[in-house]
Amino acid sequence: MFQILVIDDDTTIQIFLKRLLEKQGYKVVTASDGEEGITKAIACHPALIICDWIMPILNGLEVCNYIKKNPNLSTSFFILLTSLDSVADRVQGLDAGADDFITKPIEQNELKARVRAGLRLHQLSRDLQTQKQLLETELAQAAEYVRSLLPLPTTEPLLINSCFIPSQQLGGDCFDYYWLDSDYLAIYLLDTAGHGLKATLPSISVLNLLRSRAIKSLNYYQPSDVLKALNETFQMSYQNDKYFTIWYGVYNRVTRQLIYASAGHPPAILVSGSGQFAKKTEVQLLRTPGMPVGMFPEAKYVDACCKIEKFSNLYIFSDGAYEITKSDGTLWSLDGLIQILTSLQNTIDCPLEQVLNYLIALNSKEAFDDDLSILQIKFD
Repeated sequence: MFQILVIDDDTTIQIFLKRLLEKQGYKVVTASDGEEGITKAIACHPALIICDWIMPILNGLEVCNYIKKNPNLSTSFFILLTSLDSVADRVQGLDAGADDFITKPIEQNELKARVRAGLRLHQLSRDLQTQKQLLETELAQAAEYVRSLLPLPTTEPLLINSCFIPSQQLGGDCFDYYWLDSDYLAIYLLDTAGHGLKATLPSISVLNLLRSRAIKSLNYYQPSDVLKALNETFQMSYQNDKYFTIWYGVYNRVTRQLIYASAGHPPAILVSGSGQFAKKTEVQLLRTPGMPVGMFPEAKYVDACCKIEKFSNLYIFSDGAYEITKSDGTLWSLDGLIQILTSLQNTIDCPLEQVLNYLIALNSKEAFDDDLSILQIKFD
């Protein structure tokens, strides 16, 4: 049974509406002013509210504005009862959040029809809200599943920290690091285009494929070969039109050489030196030319190599780490992220938590628009 709240300071109108609506099979609660009406709305969560416009102690517009801003009452259909019938008055009412109007004197058949229509819309809003909550729950569970697949931080023989903050819609970020043998460390981070499970599933497939080394003939020590094999395996035409960017590197801890290749991915940032051990801090952007994986079957990938100096930090990340909307509405940049990473080089531990705290404070929204993933490898 639908519950309807009638708010009117005129007792006669209250009794009239209560009797009329109860005959239609609705449960009716009444209130004599706006303040009492809000209190009863919070208590009973009515499906529909009929509220007089002109009242003492909060008028109808004030009540409507409060109801529509309350997440627990936002699906309540709100009808303003008024003797005001100018276009300007109706515009004012709609701006306050009113869903419909009934003009005094009340015509019974019109009232019944508007109430029926309002309750249908209320039920539709409730159904949509339920579906939205189910979807959000499923995405949260999927995000937890992705998190469970990601590697844990390590301290030996290298200190490796990581973070993964999924967006509300869940993007396609995924990363991994593991030793190919006792001397060679493989590191990669990928970002599938789009959001939702369609973006997440290819990322998980890549992680499982590389972690299990399922392509037996592949040289996992050669980044360009790995990207070429992934491009042949994950063409868009077979992956729901999904492509992904990736940065893949292999580090030799004996020679301190890092060989790497990228496919449309943001550059990894290598920050070398510190105030205690070097004259200056050096920043290198590690990226090679190459189209995102899955776009073109004939795409080519190349390797590059660099020497890792002592006391360096390597940061690998998705574009969600710097494509952040600030409070002034502008978009942050890669240069801004590089400045933050460089400024932390002179700290003792260069903790990733400091970077995350800065990014969270910088973000103007409740959640990030895209997945945010960062890997930090600290070289002694």
